[in-house]
Order: sequence, then structure tokens, then C-alpha cells
Amino acid sequence: MSAGAVLTATGLAKSFQAGKRRVQALDGVSFSIEPGVVTGLIGPDGAGKTTLMRLAAGLLTPDAGTIEVLGLDATQDSLAVQAALGYMPQRFGLYEDLSVRENLDLYADLQGVPRAERQARYDELMRMTGLAPFMGRLAGRLSGGMKQKLGLACTLVRAPRLLLLDEPTVGVDPVSRRELWAIIDRLIRGEGMSVLLSTAYLDEAERCAVVVLLHEGRVLDQGPPQALRERMSGRIWAVSGAGRRHRDLQLALDGRPGVVDALVQGEHVRLVTDAAADARGLLRDAGLTDARLMPLPPRFEDSFIDLLRALGEPDTAGLEMDGVAQDASENGDTVIQVDNLRRRFGDFWAVDGVSFEVRRGEIFGLLGANGAGKSTTFRMLCGLLPASAGSLRVAGLDLRHAAAEARARIGYMSQKFSLYGNLSVTQNLAFFASAYNLAGKARTERIAWALREFVLSAYAEQLSGELPLGYKQRLAMACALMHRPEILFLDEPTSGIDPLARREFWRRINALARAGVTVLVTTHFMEEAEYCDRLAIMAAGKILATGEPAAIKALARTLAHPEPSMEDAFIRLVEGDAVQERAA
Repeated sequence: MSAGAVLTATGLAKSFQAGKRRVQALDGVSFSIEPGVVTGLIGPDGAGKTTLMRLAAGLLTPDAGTIEVLGLDATQDSLAVQAALGYMPQRFGLYEDLSVRENLDLYADLQGVPRAERQARYDELMRMTGLAPFMGRLAGRLSGGMKQKLGLACTLVRAPRLLLLDEPTVGVDPVSRRELWAIIDRLIRGEGMSVLLSTAYLDEAERCAVVVLLHEGRVLDQGPPQALRERMSGRIWAVSGAGRRHRDLQLALDGRPGVVDALVQGEHVRLVTDAAADARGLLRDAGLTDARLMPLPPRFEDSFIDLLRALGEPDTAGLEMDGVAQDASENGDTVIQVDNLRRRFGDFWAVDGVSFEVRRGEIFGLLGANGAGKSTTFRMLCGLLPASAGSLRVAGLDLRHAAAEARARIGYMSQKFSLYGNLSVTQNLAFFASAYNLAGKARTERIAWALREFVLSAYAEQLSGELPLGYKQRLAMACALMHRPEILFLDEPTSGIDPLARREFWRRINALARAGVTVLVTTHFMEEAEYCDRLAIMAAGKILATGEPAAIKALARTLAHPEPSMEDAFIRLVEGDAVQERAA
């Protein structure tokens, strides 16, 4: 182990059998972690991040190489390693029928924390996480962000020297993400803890002292994020104007020779060019001679995407969602009408007086904190859950009287992977095709379309439960589109997947909207909200604001902060509503 390092991996290799394929999860990985800082583990789906975490925690044995943790061999001394570090996996094992305190007690028992020391530690953890008022609440009744904070508190009932966090902020809203990072900062400053953290949010990589980039089980690069970011200087541009919507401007640029990345960002498209490209020439070749071009400072995500593109990662910019049964000329008709929608669970109003409308061919975003009522609203719109009050019309049908008929015209991709994990990819596609009454040649053609369009052919016979997360999400979207729906509901479709996979999803969503499909989407990635034509922001079952992205952001504009981001606007609205609730 290098002097002072709290973790050192040397020539680490690990493979797994996945169906008939042998997957090389790690292949000669070497790096070290210095004490007292956050080290970020970054990479696409299937890069090997979780495998590396489990090896570091002594839960797996490497095929080759060594990994030393806190001066111990993680393979030979796995029990001692597990006693010395804290590990919070992606799916932390909270007991939802136990209270917050009972979960803490259980993990204190498992970690051998003396009873005399527990109360002082609990008090500190509850102050740190803000969970003190909820000690008696069942864990299953907590919001997603609160569950993550409780999971972290349970991991920390015995203060470890090294903390392993495997994507701790996946699926939580921006307010909760910020709170989790505040906790991590306090642990490092106050307790001198070292942290190895994997994340799908590349803005979080900027907060790490060092990042290790993994790709297909190998270390692609490593170093301070600012050093990786600065390599991109002179290659980042803001493109705006040309009399086009930002989404159409992006389409004109994306995938062209010399373009590394084109991403809608605020009031412009963020253009990343390769080192030899002439940005003005690219605009001219794309027919955008009237577009405005301004240089932008680089960020870590630009470097990450550039490195992956240089490796030949597939670019799906040219894909089109063919076969959707829509006529884009009808765009503008109202296809979803929600009036004073309410849903009660016992004494709790999960949705309380929500009203909005969505037009054909529109991308409508529903944003909100964990527990805001977004998924409940979606389930009612899909006819999966009856409303307690209010009216719902979808595709011209009243869901109180024609729910089954409406569902036949709707595609739904749920927040959690809801396909059959013990069926192969092809079997899942066949099942959903049959469920939508596709048979014979029509079913065969549609399955072939899904395998080709979503690049699933190589995984056709693999069990869906064994797929990497990004491929699970592709399969779920393909199943939702088997019957060519008029309306598509996507409940956090990109949660937990890497930036390349998110870009691919949004290309597909944009292609659907161009074909006239109406798309309702929820997301915790605030930058993705920029792709929506209009947004509604929810909190505590109510809508706080509705409008185009620019109008929503304008609500957070101040003299001190004249160009707020969507995340700034979201946090301002949600926190302002919370203050009003407490005052009431």
C-alpha cells in the first residue's frame, strides 16, 4: 500500500458469468485513495464501479490482483475490513416496517456499538441528517431522500475511517442531494473520514478531490476534476438563435462530424467540438449561418463525454422511433386534461387539487421533491389508480368510465424496473406484445424493431434481471412502445443511468415528440427539464408553478443571481413552499 493511502488496488481483475456470456467486470484496475478527501468513481453503466466497491468491502474475491484497505488485505482479512469501514450499497437494506430508531438500533447491534455510546451517536447523526423529528416514524413512510439519509445514518452508527458510497444520490431530488453532500462534507471536516463515492451525476464529480474514470472494467483516466476539465478549453460553445427551438437546434448539430456533444442547456445548445474542428464552420455546414456562437468555460462532463467518444462509444443521434402511429400535423390538440385531481391514502392527501393540460406532441415535465405526488399522479393518469376526487381525461376518454380503453392508447414506463427479471429480453418483448394484442407477423416485426432500435440484439437471450441498468431502462421503454401508443408516460426513465445513456434516451423522446406522440416525463436531473416544452413543479401534492422552462427559471431571478439554473428555481420554489407550510 502506498504511503498514507487508505485504499490501494493493484492489477485488480474480476469476471462473472451472465447467462451464456462471460463478463469481464474489472480488468487490471490500479489506483489509490488518499485520506481525508472524497474520491469519485465515475463511469458508464457496466463499467465495474459496483464490483470494485464490493471487492473493497471484502464481499467479493478478485480473480487476480490485490486490494488493500486501511492496511488490511480485503481478501485475506475481509471480516476485519468490514469491521473497519462503512459501506452503503445502491439498495441499502432498511427495514420499512421498523421505525427510524429501530433501524438505528438494529444496525448498532450488527456493528457491535456499546449501548452506552449509542444515544450520543444517534443525536449527532439525527442533527446531521435532519431526521430527529422522525425517530418514531416507520422507515417505509419516509420520502426517498429521507430513506437515503437514514441509510447513511445506519452505516455511520459506528464512525468508520473509510466510507464507501455506491451512488447514494440516485433517485433523490436536488434538495435531498444537496443535503446529502452537506453531510459528506461534515464527515470529512469533522471526523476526518475518507470517502469513495460512485455517482451518475457528473456535477457531483466536480466536488471530489480526485476522480477515477472506469470504462469496461479498466481505468480510463484519473486525477483532479479541474485538470480533466481544463483539457477542454477552447472547445465549448453556446449556440443560440437561428429562429429555431433549442431542441431542433440540437438535432441539427448532434452527430455531425467534428461534434463531440450537443446538449440543450438553458437558453442555448451547449456545443462540444473535437480538437481540430472549426465551430463556425460546423454551424455553416449544418445550415445555421444565422446562429450566435459564444465561448463557454469547460466542465468535467465535457471531458468525460469526450473521452468516451474517443473510444468509439456508439452515437445513436441518427436513430428515429419509426412506426409510431401519430400524425404530427395534429399537434396542439389537448390530449390530457386534469382538473382538481386529488388522491387520499388514509388521512394523507398524496395529490391535492392538481390541474394542468397537455397538448399532442408536447413534452411535458412533472418535477418535484421525493414524495411530492408525481408517481401517484402518473398512476392515476394511466388508469392504474382511481382518483379520490377531480376529473381526468386522457385521449378524449374519461378515466372514471373508460380506463381500459384509455390504457390501450397509453405507454407507461414506471420509476422502478417492473419487467420480469426471470424472463429473457426477447421473452419480455413477446409478453408485452401479446398483452397489447399483437400476434403473428405484427408481433414478430415489432419485436425485431425493438431489438434493433434499442440496440438489444446482443442481449436478446439474457435474463432481463441480469442486464446493466441502462439496458434495463432501454428494454422497459421498448416494452412501453410495443403497441405504438399515442401518449407515453415516463416516470424517472434516466434515474441512475450514465450521461451517455441519458443522451440516448432524450434523443428517442425527442424523436417521439416530433412524430406527434405526447410525452409526460418526471426527472430529478434538472438539466433534463430544459428539453420539456412546459413544466409543472410539485411539492406536497400541489403544483407550485407551471410554464415554459424559461418562465420557471425567471421565478428565481434576482439582482445577485440574474441567470438562475433550473435547479436554482426548483430549490427556491420547494424551499419557499416548505417555509410557508411551517408558518401555517
